[in-house]
Formats: sequence, structure tokens, C-alpha cells
Amino acid sequence: MWLPGVSRLCLGRRGRVLGRWCSQAAERDTIFALSSGRGKCGVAVIRTSGPSSRLALLRLTGTEELPLSRSAALRRIYDPQSSEMLDRGLVVWFPGALPHLRQADPGEFTKRAFQNGKLDLTEVEGLGDLIHAETEGQRRQALRQMEGDLGRLYQHWSDALTKALAHIEAYIDFSEDDNIEEGVLSQVEATVALLEKELTVHLQDGRRGERLRDGVRVTIAGPTNAGKSSLLNHLCQKPAAIVSPVAGTTRDVVEAALNIGGFPVVLSDTAGLRETDSDIEKEGMIRARERVCSADLILAVLDAAEMAPQPDQLLTALQGILLPAQPDGAQPTLLVLNKSDLLSEQDRARLLGACGQADLPPVCLLSCKTREGLPRFLDTFSQQLSRMCGDPLLGSPSPTQARHRLSLTKCLGALGCFGRHRNLDLALAAEDLRQARRFLGQLTGQVGAEEILTLIFKDFCIGK
Repeated sequence: MWLPGVSRLCLGRRGRVLGRWCSQAAERDTIFALSSGRGKCGVAVIRTSGPSSRLALLRLTGTEELPLSRSAALRRIYDPQSSEMLDRGLVVWFPGALPHLRQADPGEFTKRAFQNGKLDLTEVEGLGDLIHAETEGQRRQALRQMEGDLGRLYQHWSDALTKALAHIEAYIDFSEDDNIEEGVLSQVEATVALLEKELTVHLQDGRRGERLRDGVRVTIAGPTNAGKSSLLNHLCQKPAAIVSPVAGTTRDVVEAALNIGGFPVVLSDTAGLRETDSDIEKEGMIRARERVCSADLILAVLDAAEMAPQPDQLLTALQGILLPAQPDGAQPTLLVLNKSDLLSEQDRARLLGACGQADLPPVCLLSCKTREGLPRFLDTFSQQLSRMCGDPLLGSPSPTQARHRLSLTKCLGALGCFGRHRNLDLALAAEDLRQARRFLGQLTGQVGAEEILTLIFKDFCIGK
């Protein structure tokens, strides 16, 4: 997005930034930044914004005439102090005003776009998420938010609250003069009830948007020597954790960020669960339990060779991993039976038969040693992630940040207070709506009282 007084310089291999010359400026009202990112590249893009953009362009190109407005021109690029030629590059001039430059603060170009009403806060956040997106799911969600879908939803709710607040304010101020239409308060109550319902549904999304933005927290848990670290290494496609036949090798949490089927995953390998006298190993198990409790998804790993003689103990062994996380079994779980290469055909059939009869989560039989069953496990894993995150392009957009959820929860609380104050004190009820609207306004960055006054005089025939 180009603002008045913006020039764009596409420099060559060196792509130098004018820090030394610009630091001499007395005023700090013109900014510049390397927009193409740092590192080795064939082309660098420097962007300036502000009244001294014209002067900077003339000094850099060593000419007295600017290129045609909004047309790319090939120019030599010079050091403004030594006049040494630095490179050749394309120059684009978007005319505006004229002196002095300073280096842009982080995100300042976007901040100016927000301040000029070109983006709301949710669109700004979407732009930031798009820049940092590492998976296809993150890219889709960020692009949709940057396009304004989430902001429009919140603005729609804010507009409805603004109108409801205007109606109740008008009723308080002018109802005694019989200048307010009948049924105004009923309309307000209907609006609030609908908003409460829509906000509740919006918040009961299973944190899909936040999981997709920050990564699904997946914990690998199970007894010692079940193959947890081997599974981690297969998923990471590198030796991220030490694998050893010695029980209790992993004593701390090993964490890795992965892209599984287009979904971001924060994967944690934890210490094996067993009885031990080692204080260090006990601490590792405490941390393992904590990760199990906070996980979005648990990969519960058991030794298939150990379970085959007693398949009726599968559920008990699984509960030993999950407890005391969520005894009701509500936490999404995949049961991974590793070391299938050690099973006879008879053991395999008996174990799979027991899995079909017991009340177990989805079961994957595999061998981390031979890789047998890994493709099917990855498919099941990806399907589970897809159910948890959803398709960000379908349906209503979801909250993507903790601040969204906090403001929406506070807004819902204020609407609940309106219901309690409605028959007690209309002034208090109006304040509840004002608070609710303020919380919604925090989401998009648009909070103002003038809109309410405008609607009061627009919707009602007051002062006949």
C-alpha cells in the first residue's frame, strides 16, 4: 500500500540502506526501510514514505528531475555523500509532499495504513500472520483475515450494538415526550439476544483459529522404551532426540515445530512413564504429565510386543498415560502401537481384534524400525489435525489470537449484565451496551461516540 510521498527503489545486488546519510536528519517525519527482507538476494527493495521522499530520490539518482509519476525508470544509484555509483535499479515515484528521513520503526508502514483508515487491526494482524506463515493452512487463514473477513464480522456486530445503544439512549432521553416509536426496547432486547447467541457460537470453535495460527500442541507420551523418541525422529526426519535401548534416556521435553499435512504442529517428546527412584527422572515425568495436560492432541505410544500377550490391558495402559489429564477422555488422542515388526501374525490379529472391541481412540499399528504402518499413521494424524483446525476458507472466520477471545468474552459478559439490569435501571443497561461495544471496538481499533449521536438523530424524529 503506497501512501502520499512514497518512493520505491529496486536496487541491485548490494541493496545498501541509507542509514549513515539519513541519521543526520533533524526531523523524523520521513521513514525508510528495506522491504524485501535481509539476506543475500539478487534484488533489494527500499521503500520510503514522507515529505523528504522526493529529495531522497533525487540525491540517490544524482538527477534534478524525477521519473514520470507511477512509472518505473532505470536509474544509476549513487552514494549521496561520496557520489560513488552503487548499482543500477528501477525507481518508482508516487508523488506526495517534501524534509528529512529516518529509518522506519518495525511495522510503521502498516501502522500508518491503520492510522489512515486503510486497514483495521484484524487486517493488520492478518498481514503480519501472512508474512510469518509457514504452512498452507496458516497462509489461507492469514489471507482471509487480511482481506477483512474477520474485521467485517466484528464490525457488523459493533454496528448492531451501536444501533441498539442509540435506541436505548434515545428512549432514556426522549420517551417522556412521546417522540419515540413503540417497541424500541423490544428491538434492543432482540438485538442483544441475537448477539449473545452469535458470540457464543463464535467462541465455541474449539480454538481452531488460534491453533492454526500458533500451532497444534501435540505431546508424545507413554512408558519407557515404547519408541516415543523414534517416532519424533521419523516425524522430524532427522535425529532430533537421542534413541537408546536404555530405559529412561529422555528425561526432559524435546520440542520441534513441524508442518504436517499443511497444518502447523508443535511436537513434544516427553520422558517415559515408569516407577523410578531417580529424582531427575521423576522431574522429567512431572514435566511429561504437564505437557499431557496442556496438549491439544496426545500421541499415546505403547509397545505392541508387550501388549500382545495381554491385549485386554490396552485400555488400562492408555489410561495410565492420560490420567490425570482428562479422566473423561475428552482430550483428542491417537493410540500408537509401536514395534509391530516384533509381532507374529497371530499376535497381530489378537491385538487388532482387542482394539476393535475396546473403547479406544483411533489406533495405529506401526514399526518405527521398519517404517511399516508409518504412511497410514501420517494419514490418520493429518486427518485429526484437519478436524481440529478446519478449513480456514470455509464457514465463518474464527478468532485467531488470545486478545480476540478475551475481548469477545468480555463483550459477552457485558451483554449478560444488560439482561440483568434491563428491568432494574435503563441507565445501567445502556452502560452495559456501551461497554460491550467498546470491547468489540478494541478488536478492530474503531471506538467512538459520534456514531451513536449520528444514529440517534438519524433513526428518530426527535424535536418535532
